[in-house]
Amino acid sequence: MYPYCYPNCFKIPNADDTKRMDDFSDEDFPVPGTTSGQPVTPAAPPPSTAQAPDSVIGQTPSVITDIGFTQAYLKTQIGKNVRIEFLIGTNILTDRLGVLTDVGISYIIIRPEGTDDKMLCDIYSIKFITFYS
Repeated sequence: MYPYCYPNCFKIPNADDTKRMDDFSDEDFPVPGTTSGQPVTPAAPPPSTAQAPDSVIGQTPSVITDIGFTQAYLKTQIGKNVRIEFLIGTNILTDRLGVLTDVGISYIIIRPEGTDDKMLCDIYSIKFITFYS
């Protein structure tokens, strides 16, 4: 399909052509804007005008506090009995029953009925949640 032969356009250096880094001196690479022999002084860093952000560590992500997000709504339902349906793979639905005990950014924790265990559930595989009063 491509019968063309391309010539080698890369030059392979001879052993005589190569220089080691130790062989270079500062005179080999002049600094722009200076004449040869002129001493080079490092430039001072520009004054910083950027201000540090206000206490980023103490801020709560809005996904937990803004009721428009699923996690924030679920936090209002802590302590209620729930039935959570999960989509596993592309077509398998499974459900879990229990009491909603905690909500994180990417998970929820329920206490299954009849046990004192805790079950951590991936919030991104949840399809439906039924809340019981």
